[in-house]
Amino acid sequence: MQRRFLSSLSASAGNSKTLNHRRWTVKQVTKSNFKSSLDEFRTSIDSSDFVALSLQTTGSYAAAWHRVSAIDTLQTSYLKAKYAAERYQIFQFALCPFSLHGSKLTVHPYNFYLFPRDELKLGMPSYSFSCQASRLTAMAREGFDFNTCIYEGISYLSREQESASKFLSGNPILPDPITVPSSPSTVADTVFVGRIRSRVKNWRQSCIDSSSKTGDDDLVSSLRKLVLGSEQYGSRLCLTIDVCSERQVQLILEMLTEFSDDVVPLLVASKSRGTQAVRTVFMSSKEDKDLFKRELQDLENEENRRVRGFREVVDLISSSQKPVVSQNYLSDFTSIHAKFLGPLPSDVDDFSSSLSSAFPNVVDLSQLMKEISPLSNISNLPAAMSSLNRFFAPVDVEVANQGCVVKPDEGNQMHGQNAVMISQLFAKLSTIQKSDKSSVQSSEDLQALDSDEHANSITSNDENVKVWSKNSRRVSSENLVFIWGLSKKMTAAMLKKLLEKSHAVFAQEFDVKYLDRSCAVVVFWESGSSETFVREVNNEEQLVGSLREMVAEGLRVAGYETYKRACRLGFWEADLAEALDKTLESSDTDRDLDTKPSDINWSSELAINFDEL
Repeated sequence: MQRRFLSSLSASAGNSKTLNHRRWTVKQVTKSNFKSSLDEFRTSIDSSDFVALSLQTTGSYAAAWHRVSAIDTLQTSYLKAKYAAERYQIFQFALCPFSLHGSKLTVHPYNFYLFPRDELKLGMPSYSFSCQASRLTAMAREGFDFNTCIYEGISYLSREQESASKFLSGNPILPDPITVPSSPSTVADTVFVGRIRSRVKNWRQSCIDSSSKTGDDDLVSSLRKLVLGSEQYGSRLCLTIDVCSERQVQLILEMLTEFSDDVVPLLVASKSRGTQAVRTVFMSSKEDKDLFKRELQDLENEENRRVRGFREVVDLISSSQKPVVSQNYLSDFTSIHAKFLGPLPSDVDDFSSSLSSAFPNVVDLSQLMKEISPLSNISNLPAAMSSLNRFFAPVDVEVANQGCVVKPDEGNQMHGQNAVMISQLFAKLSTIQKSDKSSVQSSEDLQALDSDEHANSITSNDENVKVWSKNSRRVSSENLVFIWGLSKKMTAAMLKKLLEKSHAVFAQEFDVKYLDRSCAVVVFWESGSSETFVREVNNEEQLVGSLREMVAEGLRVAGYETYKRACRLGFWEADLAEALDKTLESSDTDRDLDTKPSDINWSSELAINFDEL
């Protein structure tokens, strides 16, 4: 495809604003201004066509080999992202609803400070989380205000935690309508239901009688309530029925349908998250019943808003069904799922299915970037923006909810800039992609960009994680062998020379790279060579020469299946060698669902940067 080049600023000539990512103000939101900002954010969502997001977490990986690399399949990449999402906390959640009309980009940037505060004293959302020292250092260098985050950060509950909090809060709960009858009753069930039915009948009749009798003095009325076990729920009469099991709860609820015209059941939760009693409330009329249910619903909605916290924002994005643009789909959305939806499933297909129910349209910016050759090897946002200056793709930026330029002393307004940059980069990439076909006329024209080609980059049909690097070659995971147990001072070049002299299988082309200080991976380009090598090493009696000496010194080898099992079993040790040792010694007998060999994109430049360790 021919691309048009023009060395110019990334804005139209009539506008002095450039795509400098440090130029625009971002609305900073803490718990003190969260309620008012929520209404403003809702308006921003409604008036926009896309939502860009960027997360600032307390870490990304605890060891070098935990980072997603070229050797990872889709499943192992997901398991690594899952481990990080469950381990680290989100401190900043930057959001930027935006629209693109022609060359005009209208953005509404927000930066939310988050902190998992146990405001309900229920142990949720989190008792603890991990921090990566290098990440915190980088955040401090950028001027991140940890005091604001800890004391003013917005707390939240996930959807699953919110459901659990309904029981833990101690407030009576309206039960769900009974759609499926319980299993056949036993003799004990029949006796229990008969006794409760008689008790409810007598109590209900006394409620009817007391509403029609107004001449009784207070003493007689109190004695009647005492005998029948009647209590007050607000201004209404009620009866509390203690239960010992969920089976009894089901039987009572089914029986109470006989009195549904003027009796409303409520569930009283126990501290063990079960049900300790069923409370029946008497209604004086149908209008009173409708009013009571509305009161309960209003009370529940108010309580939910109080405990949801920032998840109210996540729910707004989800319910809007607007396409969400992310630079790092896997990392961002495993964190979002873990913190705001519920526990992450163990399988990537289940994760994709669960996520799509909340966010059906997700645009992976990295998938768009790989189609523009200058960006195929770039993951850094500022570098990507700089590389696109060679393209003629004018974009005029207007900040709708702030609209003013950052002053030098307003450093706190700089946080959350990445979400603005993502929207800008998306706008330029969209314009470049369409430049040879037709000019971008409206945001409706861009809806195709959240189609199957770019949206939801993790699907059941794609078993590969694309690593876009130079000199990459496709290789089956069956051709990879992990080697460890040798001197940690040995380089990849030294190890390769040593292997070349150790066995005839290394007469064919192969490659060696270290994944961390303890373990290297060998790539065989000849099919079947990996199986031969592993089989020879494990048969110590038949070993000869230098390979025998290497095994005697501690050399160990394993195929790719062992690596996948280590990820699946959660052996996230600091050294990959230790994780593989534990996997080989494990008595785990569960069959790995991901048994098919997968192709990976191997790069001759793949190597760990020990300066980052």
